[in-house]
Amino acid sequence: MARHHGRNGRVYMGATNGAVATPLPFQASWSINQTTDKQDVTAFGDGNKIYVAGLPDSSGDFSGFLDDATSQTFVAAIDGLSRNFYLYPDVSLFPNNWYWFGQILVDASADGAVGGPVNFKATWNAASLVTRYTPAGLNT
Repeated sequence: MARHHGRNGRVYMGATNGAVATPLPFQASWSINQTTDKQDVTAFGDGNKIYVAGLPDSSGDFSGFLDDATSQTFVAAIDGLSRNFYLYPDVSLFPNNWYWFGQILVDASADGAVGGPVNFKATWNAASLVTRYTPAGLNT
């Protein structure tokens, strides 16, 4: 496996529910968290706690600098509709890119200060199965 620099990442999101996802401008960071619910099924006589897996979950965030030419993320935060979403850790690998995709629900915020730029941050939660795609196929 190769190592990758973060400078080639890209976040894509649909402007409206069901719209084709397009790159979001001025993004500078992203994260994705994929976890699975775990239920404690420890019984008398077990040597340690025992768990069984439940449903998977995906969430994350992306942030950068506020773009006054588009408000699609803030609209998504208010209308409550899911959006198409693609997260590319490294777009320089085309055509062998790997990425995550699915439908997400978005919350958005912005902040600024006298000594810095106006920043933007979106947090998201899965509204469908968020799947990792590699050139070899799907890895859910």
